[in-house]
Amino acid sequence: MAKKREFITRPGAVYQYNYPTRIRFGAGVRKELAPTLLARDLKKVLIVTDKGLAALPVFKEFVSQLKTSGLQISVFSGVQGNPVKSQVMDGVRAAKAHGTQALVAVGGGAAVDVGKVIALMMYHPGDLFDYEDGRPGAPPVDKEMPFIVGIPTTAGTGSEVGRSSVVSDDQTHRKVIIFDPRLLPQLVLADPELTLGLPPLMTAATGMDALTHLIESYLAKGFHPLADGIALAGMKMVADHLPNAVKFAKTHPGKATPEHLEARGMMLNAAMMGAISFQKGLGVTHSCAHALSTVCDMHHGTANGIMLDVCMEFNAKAVPERFKEMAHALRLPGGSPKAFLSWIPRFKKKLGIPANLSGSGVTREHLSKLLDVAEKDGCHPSNPVAVTRKDFEKLFLKALGKR
Repeated sequence: MAKKREFITRPGAVYQYNYPTRIRFGAGVRKELAPTLLARDLKKVLIVTDKGLAALPVFKEFVSQLKTSGLQISVFSGVQGNPVKSQVMDGVRAAKAHGTQALVAVGGGAAVDVGKVIALMMYHPGDLFDYEDGRPGAPPVDKEMPFIVGIPTTAGTGSEVGRSSVVSDDQTHRKVIIFDPRLLPQLVLADPELTLGLPPLMTAATGMDALTHLIESYLAKGFHPLADGIALAGMKMVADHLPNAVKFAKTHPGKATPEHLEARGMMLNAAMMGAISFQKGLGVTHSCAHALSTVCDMHHGTANGIMLDVCMEFNAKAVPERFKEMAHALRLPGGSPKAFLSWIPRFKKKLGIPANLSGSGVTREHLSKLLDVAEKDGCHPSNPVAVTRKDFEKLFLKALGKR
């Protein structure tokens, strides 16, 4: 077990980081939302969340406390699964009807992603996908936007510190990246108490998403020593704390023991570090995962977790020195690429992440569509080694247990 960090678990301890936006971190820090918004005279608040979270007592209590503070609260809970454009536009109508001054995105990556682009489309003209990253002639993001607050309830995507959102087309399921610096929330309230009730499998899956961000950003092509340093530190954080978060999710779910708060709190930080570091780029694992989510509706973190070791074996020969550095960061015996590659499946097994695609509903019949999506995905161009359609085919077949 990792050494307990008393500065995190001390009652009332709250910390602020101004990187890349204002982050307030600590148990109970969600209670700062109302006074912060009232101080800015932002009373009309739309909370964007997913259907599952909206039904939970902890969310209902949170909303009730906000209403008694004098804020005018409306809740949009139309987010579910992998977010699609229709969810965003439903949220835009709700935001306009409420006269939203502040938009508070509460939940996992899907809810936060949707919340950010609802804020974008409240006053910007045209179609949401007009603002796709890299689209020729895309309109400028220069109109009014509400004050955005991100409150994560999972430790995975780190969307609360990101400048982009991923939204799928309802019909084609193509994933579209909307990017602009103004999508970055102006305030993040990272409260580990909100993650205490996350079930073990979802804790593991979202944690593997964070780990994949950290690993792939470190391996991504290009020169970005700031991202590299954050990525290495974040990997160690996940290795030290994700197993405990999963264990406590099983043994005492929802209970705010110091050890549970520490594990959850450090995973919140690791997830944000992953999102910050992947501004450098991602890689082949994410392209495979995006294909699995698009074609088979697989949870993004689970897809990353299943594909990670297969894809890292593919990358290892191209950048062995990077694999050595990752092994050293995790203090693995031998400090070699082989040590790192053998650690991933052991770590997955400890967390309960499936070793491969067997039993996940993915079959050989899905292969052609998976290849179409993966090949067109925007993540693999920054992979340390070029990935062809044939390479993707070998990776998926290996993950299916077929050579």
